[in-house]
Amino acid sequence: MSAPVTPTTADRLAGSLLPLLPGWLAGRRWFAGKGDRPPRVEPVVADLVHPGDPALLQLIVRAGQPGHEEWYHLLLGVRTSGPPPRPDTVLGTLDSGDVVYEATGDPELMSRLLDRLAAEDADGVVECHRVPGADIPAGLPARTLTAEQSNTSVAFGDRLMLKVLRRLVPGPHPELELLTALREAGDVPSAHPLAWMQTSDGFPAGRTTLAILQRFVPSRGDGWALATAEAGSCITGACASVAPLGGFAEESKALGRATARVHAALADRLGSRELSPPEIAGLSEELTGRLESALDEVPELLPFARELRAIHQDLRDMAERGHPLPVQRVHGDLHLGQVLRAEDGWVLIDFEGEPGHPLAERRRPHPAVRDVAAMLRSFDYAAHHALVEAAGGPGAAHGSRSARRASAWAVHNRRAFSAGYAEAGGMDPRCNPVLLRAFEADKAVYEAVYEAHNRPEWLPIPLAAVRRLARPTT
Repeated sequence: MSAPVTPTTADRLAGSLLPLLPGWLAGRRWFAGKGDRPPRVEPVVADLVHPGDPALLQLIVRAGQPGHEEWYHLLLGVRTSGPPPRPDTVLGTLDSGDVVYEATGDPELMSRLLDRLAAEDADGVVECHRVPGADIPAGLPARTLTAEQSNTSVAFGDRLMLKVLRRLVPGPHPELELLTALREAGDVPSAHPLAWMQTSDGFPAGRTTLAILQRFVPSRGDGWALATAEAGSCITGACASVAPLGGFAEESKALGRATARVHAALADRLGSRELSPPEIAGLSEELTGRLESALDEVPELLPFARELRAIHQDLRDMAERGHPLPVQRVHGDLHLGQVLRAEDGWVLIDFEGEPGHPLAERRRPHPAVRDVAAMLRSFDYAAHHALVEAAGGPGAAHGSRSARRASAWAVHNRRAFSAGYAEAGGMDPRCNPVLLRAFEADKAVYEAVYEAHNRPEWLPIPLAAVRRLARPTT
């Protein structure tokens, strides 16, 4: 066995890991550079968070196919004796006999990482910063949460939650920006940030956020799980209230109010403005550009192409008639899976926007109705997911009684969400049908592309929405 890892051996260890990293990275859900060949991996930063046995090594690597490399953040444990807590996290064994494994599944090493964050260590290429006055208790048990795809989350008791960012984007991180603004706003339904880890100016790509420590939000569950359960009860006739409306409408209305409060706080802290007519025309062209790309990828959209293009033209015509279009910072990827039902109401989480989109787009101000439209589409998905579960597969007849109940449940809860949003001071999205229709259609087209590539049997769900939006009178 080799000696325990020390600061003087950290860089050498990073080099010895190179044979293990390409195959392991290619199998991670958060790794974007998948291809027929193993990715090329270049370690750029090797930071020894905790020496000894086990050791915690933090790596920042540049990885991907030649010409398409991106930055990735790895937390690896190294043990010279004894197995890791979870055998399924092992990358492999080095020539020295050391076992290397994914460290986020090791409570001991995650506690060491929390200690580093709490200590506000700002020396070296990796810096740790703490929000003034933030309470970061030590000694809390750590556990890895399993729901993440693009990042990894580690909970510490029921007090703290650490989001480890994996696919790194240099520059200000949207989630840290928005959570900080919401904390400063006061009583807003979001998780407060406590500390963060970032690279220094010495990192080749500039300052880059690596991890964000937030207040943990104890909850009854996320909105997706709760909504699909309620929708399923109503589809099967088992709900307590009159089918098909169910008992979720008040929750949907409360979620609308919470969303409006978050939008108001973001506008207050980070500002808002109105788009000029040329900017609205540019927005219309952007939506049309995405549509044209989708038409090439999903032939099933072609029968609705003319009507969908007309929706974007309606947006342009609205601007020419002098209707204002305010924009502000928004959540950017809002759906039922991004909200938690805490004891005192709904809490919005995961403010990083759509991870696959460029940073500049995620940080750009958008109409608040973009978030609203995405949530309305999520209610539709929840209803149809529950319908599929009730029918035992995605082939449920559209004209069946269950399908009609699913559609009615979705409509009822979409209306309740919109009403709650208006109650809390947001613009009632139903009062600007041109704008709402444009963003709902854009989201449904995006969903159609996703389903065509990943779950073809689910493609009828967004296609039904496209049909409804393109031909509202049929």
